[in-house]
Amino acid sequence: MGMASDLDHDAWALDRDAADPLAGFRAEFLIPQHAGRDLHYFVGNSLGLQPRSAAAAVAEELERWGRQAVEGHFQGERPWMHYHATLREPMARVVGALPQEVVVMNTLSVNLHLLMASFYRPRRERAAILIEAGAFPSDRHAVVSQIRFHGFDPATELIELEADGPNGHISLAAIERVLAEQGHRIALVLWPGVQYRSGQAFDLAAITRLAHARGCAVGFDLAHAAGNLPLALHDSGADFAAWCTYKYLNSGPGAVAAAFVHERHARRPDLPRLAGWWGHRKATRFLMGPEFEPEDGADGWQLSNPPILAMAPIRASLALFDAATLPTLREKSLTLTGCLESLINKHLGAVLDILTPADPQQRGAQLSLRVRGGREHGRALFEHLAAEGVLGDWREPDVIRISPAPLYNRFTDLLAFARSVRAWSLRP
Repeated sequence: MGMASDLDHDAWALDRDAADPLAGFRAEFLIPQHAGRDLHYFVGNSLGLQPRSAAAAVAEELERWGRQAVEGHFQGERPWMHYHATLREPMARVVGALPQEVVVMNTLSVNLHLLMASFYRPRRERAAILIEAGAFPSDRHAVVSQIRFHGFDPATELIELEADGPNGHISLAAIERVLAEQGHRIALVLWPGVQYRSGQAFDLAAITRLAHARGCAVGFDLAHAAGNLPLALHDSGADFAAWCTYKYLNSGPGAVAAAFVHERHARRPDLPRLAGWWGHRKATRFLMGPEFEPEDGADGWQLSNPPILAMAPIRASLALFDAATLPTLREKSLTLTGCLESLINKHLGAVLDILTPADPQQRGAQLSLRVRGGREHGRALFEHLAAEGVLGDWREPDVIRISPAPLYNRFTDLLAFARSVRAWSLRP
């Protein structure tokens, strides 16, 4: 990286920022302030920054509600009746899916439960669910409760695959081994696109291929992958996936989530599901008949009419993704994260261990860092950084996550982080 290894000069970072083809997108976001200047914000993996266009998108629907009331469902450029459909194509582009395979609805864990109702079909001889050890608690709670709901015992039917590599990494070979050994009794593999604590990214197509070869259904939690990594959900062959939109997709706290159902399941009325009227076939929905006729595609898993005010910020954010394009975002993300890794390895190796894989294909924007010296040292550094206007996030017991998001982070943010860590390490 040459001059980029120098913490005492700004020129390399300023030059990179000046040459960044995505530099203009930073102005599309509201940047929190700290001590009169922009906060160095590295928490897009937890809550993305607010697009400036989000407020106008919400205000537009508030104004229509006030002006048109119930007629807003049927009138205007984006009638509320079909509002969710306006998000279908841009969201499908984000995750590499066909438009009919994607629906924006509910929240992440709700979607996982709805999809497991269809794709986790346990039998006495095949009732297990495979997840990674140390899965995000909501995912573990969901699968444990699904196993119990079906009358089985999580003590025997929940398989948690332990890491076989350093820093909590799980190899594809380990996944292949557990499927070879126990695939005959695994009904569902539920796996993350990116593991939230380690930051390891997984090969969705390879996992799907291995699991399907053993007769298992496959679903993915893409909370930390959507808007972060180039995804090819359709081509992966996965049965289903779900993701939130408040992280890299910048749609606001607790924003409406999304789901994917592969097109081969698009017209399967035999698939059991927990039904609601908005999943009913559009052509006959308002005949109010007693029998449920599922709409084709992912839309058929909807329950309720869409929450318009909550969906408006998603429209604003997806417009930015379409303008920036995911290949360009990924290229900048690789450079940002590689630069951050280089700064740490060259200057801060006595202070920080990088837990996330060094292979760029096995990670997204996030580097998970462990502070040498134990948890108290880690907390002390985390609090020092926050006091200096450098905000990452803390994950127990001892991990600081730093995630430069390519839509709004700069190379000068990386320099500020590295300088702040060095200052803390040199304190008396």
